[in-house]
Amino acid sequence: LIMSPAMWKWTCLVSHLLLSTTVSPLGRQQPLHPKRPFITFTGDQAEGNFNHLVVDDRTGHIYLGAVNRIYKLSSDLKVLVTHQTGPDEDNPKCYPPRIVQTCNEPLTPTNNINKMLLIDYKENRLIACGSLYQGICKLLRLDDLFKLGEPFHKKEHYLSGVNESGSVFGVIVSYSNMDDKLFIATAVDGKPEYFPTISSRKLTKNSEADGMFAYVFHDEFVASMIKIPSDTFTIIPDFDIYYIYGFSSGNFVYFLTLQPEMISPPGSTTKEQVYTSKLVRLCKEDTAFNSYVEVPIGCEKNGVEYRLLQAAYLSKAGAILAKSLGVGPEDDILFTVFSKGQKRKMKSLDESALCIFVLKKINDRIKDRLQSCYRGEGTLDLAWLKVKDIPCSSALLTIDDNFCGLDMNAPLGVSSMVRGLPIFTEDGDRMTSVIAYVYKNHSLAFVGTKSGKLKK
Repeated sequence: LIMSPAMWKWTCLVSHLLLSTTVSPLGRQQPLHPKRPFITFTGDQAEGNFNHLVVDDRTGHIYLGAVNRIYKLSSDLKVLVTHQTGPDEDNPKCYPPRIVQTCNEPLTPTNNINKMLLIDYKENRLIACGSLYQGICKLLRLDDLFKLGEPFHKKEHYLSGVNESGSVFGVIVSYSNMDDKLFIATAVDGKPEYFPTISSRKLTKNSEADGMFAYVFHDEFVASMIKIPSDTFTIIPDFDIYYIYGFSSGNFVYFLTLQPEMISPPGSTTKEQVYTSKLVRLCKEDTAFNSYVEVPIGCEKNGVEYRLLQAAYLSKAGAILAKSLGVGPEDDILFTVFSKGQKRKMKSLDESALCIFVLKKINDRIKDRLQSCYRGEGTLDLAWLKVKDIPCSSALLTIDDNFCGLDMNAPLGVSSMVRGLPIFTEDGDRMTSVIAYVYKNHSLAFVGTKSGKLKK
């Protein structure tokens, strides 16, 4: 469980899910093992923030991405191995980086901020992507963090120039008889000509293979990617798509995003910029990305809108929650945290809500939208398309639950918001993270807050 960035400044805490308080059925807080110590790991303060954490499901080993370091820790937070990732001579204005061609910008010692950490179980390696050289990834052996590969010779090896630790999210799609795929989503920081915002890459068995991280498909006209049109930045100069969470389910890969758009408030003739949370869906086998659909999501309770996505986690419903929602116990449920309003991305309000979505209901809304668009109704309705009113084209075909698009009516947006079910709100200490799982038919959620509290 990763809580607020402040909690990760120097120290990683593992509590074995012991809480300092619990809530009684009457709502009173009662102490629970108040003197039981936490296990801690403290890094070198000179290295700066810890950025990402992943746990090996098979061994319990913890991999911690920091500034200039990757740590491998035991389950009780003993350091087993460290791998240095920086600093190195760099300049963020060099594209391609100076390791590919000469750069006229002055080079200075630059920190490598870990931007993504992902375990590739099939090949027993860690994918560690950093901020140096416009964002390149290393492949490290899980056992000893030995560097297996570090592709950096082709333009597709550079993922994003953004130096924020939360700017990249990856999802691995694994196959038994062929190379895996890595779906990778990233903020582009005003450089759409360099970086796609979503793409699918080859994850070859050989970490040093020439095709590692190459686009799954790429020719003169079509590629396994989505690029934000440059014209979008003339309308919203600071436009970007920020990726909060990603996962795969069934035949699809999903990303949960936060993105700005211009709206006209009721009764106003001028437009203002707000942020909208959206779920993006792609078919796993869609090499041309014709299946790209995005749908706005949000939450409301007692007339208060919660629209700024903070965190999310995919879990199963479990028998008890499933019964109340009218779904099956193995159905996928999205646990999400939203803060109040739509206008502030960086300085979210402290009021927040924990909401749940039934993934099947979101997919049903997407199917309805696809069916109406292929009947020729409406427009593509994507805020970031350079022309907003591209009409839907009609085609006689059957669109079922697993429809993966054609080279028409794509990319596609759903206009009406899917509302989640609010199950808990917090007015003073903003919720910033969430995990959930099923225990003895019950659904349990653990929420981290801005001040470093853990709520069960």
